[in-house]
Amino acid sequence: MEKVKVYFTRDITPESVVRMFEVLEKDLPGKVAVKIHSGEEGNQNYLHADFMKPMVDKVNGTIVECNTAYDGKRDTTEKHTKLMEDHEWSKYFNVDIMDGEGPDKVLEIPNGKVIKKNYVGKNIENYDSMLVLSHFKGHPMGGYGGALKQLSIGVASSKGKRYIHCTGVENASYEDMFKADQIKFLESMADAASSVVNYFKGNIAYINIMKNMSVDCDCCDVAEDPCMADIGILASLDPVAIDKACIDLVKQSSDPGRDHLLERINSRHGEHTIDAAYDLGIGSKEYELIEI
Repeated sequence: MEKVKVYFTRDITPESVVRMFEVLEKDLPGKVAVKIHSGEEGNQNYLHADFMKPMVDKVNGTIVECNTAYDGKRDTTEKHTKLMEDHEWSKYFNVDIMDGEGPDKVLEIPNGKVIKKNYVGKNIENYDSMLVLSHFKGHPMGGYGGALKQLSIGVASSKGKRYIHCTGVENASYEDMFKADQIKFLESMADAASSVVNYFKGNIAYINIMKNMSVDCDCCDVAEDPCMADIGILASLDPVAIDKACIDLVKQSSDPGRDHLLERINSRHGEHTIDAAYDLGIGSKEYELIEI
């Protein structure tokens, strides 16, 4: 069986992001949703709009986000819209808070390990394809954040985020998000990611940028500073392979900060999300890393 191709460059520039997309030779048809992380107010590590601009322009994309399930500057459409302006996403691009107005769209997951449906922003219906433009880093709950987290928590509506965190409990409270079984939470993320992959039916591409790698997510208003040196940019048509390749590159690094990042990933069993997504058939753990 032929291994999945994951392309890699050590050159981290806006132009290199475009070049990595081009090597995929993937046409994203119609109206393109570009899923980014808008960055919580106060976060110092998120990748800024001007860095992403050449890539978003390349696909003539619309920046898409969904509201959060916790307090902050992104938990309502009004506040999130203002943050998009403050972080200059709206300065450069059309921006769509996909769950800005209800009701949510429900994607069925008949083969889900934990959840059998996924609540996503209803405006996903307006797009024919998606570019998942991820900042790879650690995460306080998921262990790491990459393509699979963007597909799951990222595309889920505010209600959907809580539903994933609470492993399928309807109308769960904010506090319930932090009480769920960790393995079931990770499997719920994989379930949700699979529903978005299946929704776009192959019209989807992934770029992971290994820069500003903190153990904390861009969702943290007070995040720890990056703990290891930047590694590079990866591109693939496979969300499982690209996330696994990123973690493998961290493991292979001789940087003194790698152990701190790996401790965060391993203590949260982060790689289980990759295993669960593989089991669901949305990607491969066998890949060929092709350096550009």
